[in-house]
Amino acid sequence: MKKLLLLLVAISMIMFITACSNEADGQESDENTNTTEETTENTETEEETPEKATNDKVEAVFWHAMSGEGQESIEAIVDNFNQSQDEYTIIPEFQGSYEEALTKYRSVGGTADAPAIIQTFEVGTKYMIDSGFIEPVQSFIDEEGYDVSQLEENILNYYTVDDQLYSMPFNSSTPVMLYNKDAFKEAGLDPENPPPQTFEEIKEAAEKLTVKNGDNTERYGFSILNYGWFIEELIATQGGLYVNNDNGRSDSATEAVFNGEEGLRIFELMDEMNKAGTYGNFGSNWDDIRAAFQTENTAMYLDSSAGVTTTVENAPFEVGVAYIPYSEEAERNGVIIGGASLWMSNGIEEEKQKAAWEFMKYLQSPESQAKWHIETGYFAINPAAYEEDIVKDKWKEYPQLKVTVDQLQETKPSFATQGALISVFPEARQQVVTAMENVLQGTDPKEALDKAAEETNRVIEQANRANQ
Repeated sequence: MKKLLLLLVAISMIMFITACSNEADGQESDENTNTTEETTENTETEEETPEKATNDKVEAVFWHAMSGEGQESIEAIVDNFNQSQDEYTIIPEFQGSYEEALTKYRSVGGTADAPAIIQTFEVGTKYMIDSGFIEPVQSFIDEEGYDVSQLEENILNYYTVDDQLYSMPFNSSTPVMLYNKDAFKEAGLDPENPPPQTFEEIKEAAEKLTVKNGDNTERYGFSILNYGWFIEELIATQGGLYVNNDNGRSDSATEAVFNGEEGLRIFELMDEMNKAGTYGNFGSNWDDIRAAFQTENTAMYLDSSAGVTTTVENAPFEVGVAYIPYSEEAERNGVIIGGASLWMSNGIEEEKQKAAWEFMKYLQSPESQAKWHIETGYFAINPAAYEEDIVKDKWKEYPQLKVTVDQLQETKPSFATQGALISVFPEARQQVVTAMENVLQGTDPKEALDKAAEETNRVIEQANRANQ
């Protein structure tokens, strides 16, 4: 019965994710720009596929959700791994978006037909742990004595629960603030000394940056995508929690607390700026808000760190990158990692698990991470990659990338910046998006937030009941 209930919760999760997902990242969690193109599933049974390839290598399937440049980069890294040794062959298979990949995985998880590795976005962490379909990578870390201290602590923190690292971080990103340096100079602002950091500084700068032509606004001062990830981050950087029980880290979360003072400050900022005409509402589509920035319809906005290079390349003006803002009533704590990680299946042959583990380790090498960072914009999980010549050359060309890394590395480890663990995260995000839209349409900020928390509490209670 528990298995059936768990599947029902998972189905609900997939439906909500599909409704609110614009950029599988970040997708940033953001910010992966997958298409939803269906690919042919591997229908061979374990009996039909020999354990050894003709060259006597163990084959292990890797389901991923990267398209475009991300897919090209990861497939090149896989090829390098396959050629670097003579024991294992990793077979990468694109499975569509995160949602599509997870839907397919639910049908084979825990069986011999499951892929050895599956990429899952950060908000799927609690579900994956509870599913019983995965083998924590901590098992291999402990067995081998693998040194995780070489990896980025503020990325590992998200996927570490009860001192166990459950999955290996992969495509990781955080939000940053992008701003139009030319517009700053035009408005009499110094873009270097420094850019706005607090909510009050954002408000003041936005007033000067906003350009009106009669009743029309040609350029807004500041914008946030209607996407719940950014609210989570703006709460965390103030040291606030999203759900109770230490963000679901010390015990299962039972209620939302994102409607506390930290969340209210954000919604009041949006409300005040919207009424003042300095806040641009460009909806919930990543392409729309990025287009608004590049066409100079907004001077400052929040985006994923993985999108920085492309924006710098495409904007017809000089682009600045800064840390996300925080309330002057709080201290800056930093950011929560977004993106996705790699999970190892249980219920498959030990040799395939070993192949998966060897590939995960290879992926964390400085050389592999340097290649991944410069080709995709995602963080290097192994900071030693930043010392590689190809990264240093890239940073000379795009110094904005270093700002994203600095913000991550200056993050203070805490329950706030570790991020929340709830199995119904997608539903919670959708409630927050609804609250954002309502505030911009005139709803009182507290009323909108309390309503979102109330609806989130309802789905949390349903999920907890199903898991009992």
